[in-house]
Amino acid sequence: MRAVLVCGAGFMGHGIAQVMAAAGKRVLLYEPERQRAEAGRDRIVSNLERSVAKGRLTAAERATQLSRISIAEDLVGAAREAEVVVEAIVEDEAAKQALFREIDAAAPADAIVASNTSSISITRLAAATRPERRARFCGMHFFSPVPVMPLVELIRGAETADATEAAVRELAAELGKEVIVSADRPGFIVNRILMPFLAEAMRAYEEGLGTAEDIDTGARVGLNHPMGPLALADFIGLDVCLNIMNVLYEGIGGDHFAPPRVLEQLVSAGHLGQKSGRGFHDYPAAKP
Repeated sequence: MRAVLVCGAGFMGHGIAQVMAAAGKRVLLYEPERQRAEAGRDRIVSNLERSVAKGRLTAAERATQLSRISIAEDLVGAAREAEVVVEAIVEDEAAKQALFREIDAAAPADAIVASNTSSISITRLAAATRPERRARFCGMHFFSPVPVMPLVELIRGAETADATEAAVRELAAELGKEVIVSADRPGFIVNRILMPFLAEAMRAYEEGLGTAEDIDTGARVGLNHPMGPLALADFIGLDVCLNIMNVLYEGIGGDHFAPPRVLEQLVSAGHLGQKSGRGFHDYPAAKP
C-alpha cells in the first residue's frame, strides 16, 4: 500500500498524513477548501522542524517526508489514485456518509476505506458504500497527537473481512503503531472506558467538590495519570467529548454515560477547550 488519501487536514488528519509520509507512503491530503489543506500541511512542517531542532530528524529526512505529501484539490481524482483512504473529518455521521459515497464511487475496487471516527458505528458508515466495498471498510481510530501516541483502534464493521483486518494491521505496524481490535459498539474500547471517567470529573466540578486545578491534580498525583481529566477533555475538545458522550448515552444508556450539564453549557458558549482558548481551564496563548 503506497498511495494514501487522507480526507481532513485538521487536528487528527494532519497527524495521520504526517505518520503516513514518515512510513514512506505517498500522501494526498484533501480538504474541500485548499486553504484548510495548506494549514494542515503547515502544521506538519512545524512538527517536522521541531523534530529537526531536537535532533530526531535530519534536515534531509524532513525534506523527504514533506516531498511525499501533496494537497489534493479534486476528491474524485485523488480517490482514483488511492490504495488506502483514511477519513478524518468532523465527527458527524451524515457528513461522513456523504464523503464515503463520493469516495466509494471513485476509489479502486480493492482500495481499503477506513474511518478515524472515535465513536460512530462503522457498520452504519459502511452502509453509505456499495455492498461490494463493505468487506474492505473498517475503523482506524488514531489517538492524539498522532505522531506521538502509539495506539490504533481497529474497528470491524458487520461485513469487514479478515483480509482487511490483516492489511490494516500490517499498515499500522509500518507506522510503528500497536493495534487493538474492537467490536462495533458505541465508543469502541477506549472511549467506552474514558468518557465516564471524564464525565464524573466534570460532575464533581459542577457540584463544587473541588476546583478544576484540584480535580486534575488529584488524578495526576493521586492516580499517577499524565494529565488530569478536565485538562484532557480540554485537549480532546469539549465539543468532541460531548458528541462521544451523546453517542454512548443514546446507544447504551445509563446515567454515567450522560453528558454533564456543565459540558453542554461550555460547548453552547463556544468554550471548547484548548482550541478555543477556554474550557475548564484558560489557554491565553490559543489562537481560536
